[in-house]
Amino acid sequence: MGGDEQAAAPALDCAGYRLPLDRPLIMGVINVTPDSFSDGGRFLAPRAACRQAHRLVAEGADLLDIGGESSRPGAEPVSAEEELERVVPVLEALRGELEVPISVDTCKPAVARAAVAAGAAMINDIRALEAPGALAEAAAWGVPICLMHMQGEPRTMQRQPHYDDLIGEVRDYLAARVAAAQAAGVPRERLVVDPGFGFGKSVQHNYALLHQFSAIVDLGLPVLVGMSRKSMIGWALGERPAEQRVVGSAAAAALAVWQGARIVRTHDVAATVDAVAIAETARRVGSQ
Repeated sequence: MGGDEQAAAPALDCAGYRLPLDRPLIMGVINVTPDSFSDGGRFLAPRAACRQAHRLVAEGADLLDIGGESSRPGAEPVSAEEELERVVPVLEALRGELEVPISVDTCKPAVARAAVAAGAAMINDIRALEAPGALAEAAAWGVPICLMHMQGEPRTMQRQPHYDDLIGEVRDYLAARVAAAQAAGVPRERLVVDPGFGFGKSVQHNYALLHQFSAIVDLGLPVLVGMSRKSMIGWALGERPAEQRVVGSAAAAALAVWQGARIVRTHDVAATVDAVAIAETARRVGSQ
């Protein structure tokens, strides 16, 4: 088409995997931990984790997120060595088997470095590169990085979280971490932001954040959301247990996509794919 050729649609380059950002992406969750709040222990064995990976991709996942350390409220930290013992065998077993990229959910530079070497194509960092040495290494990883907002740390983050200006504080923190990452050599096109639902936020904070989600989208970067099966969903449904929050989680994902979220992190891929498709269709058709 020569000079009249349309510009390529925006995309996230995950170590050679091109993820289009002109539509919402579904990120399937696999926790290779004994203590995650929803699926802890179910996929600790590499074989079980690999089976789940194939199942989530078959249901429509665009990418997967593997975590070897629980970040649920009250969770105790694990060493980098233990985290790697959980994550790397799964990455190595899945290498070449899937047609989607794999993200690793970690805040430790040593784990991120080894995970990328083992085939990880994205790093999902709940500490937004604040761990010692993370900023200095991040550019060398050569993969997209998700920077998340968290008030406090997992062991204590839900003990009376407080904000004077919730939306402003979350937005400004993410903007500052993006600037720090760019100053450290990470290209802007490799950055994703996550407002951190459930990380140092009360139920009321979470729903206020969802209500004003467009303020995070206005940062101009792809926004990832993770509300799947969290207590904010159970609270709105009469304190339902985690395994009974599938429909509520899909509804929350749809609301976020309606306001511009580009990546939805979920335990329940099939239900989320459908809910997000409706939200995105209404958003697109309604704006024409």
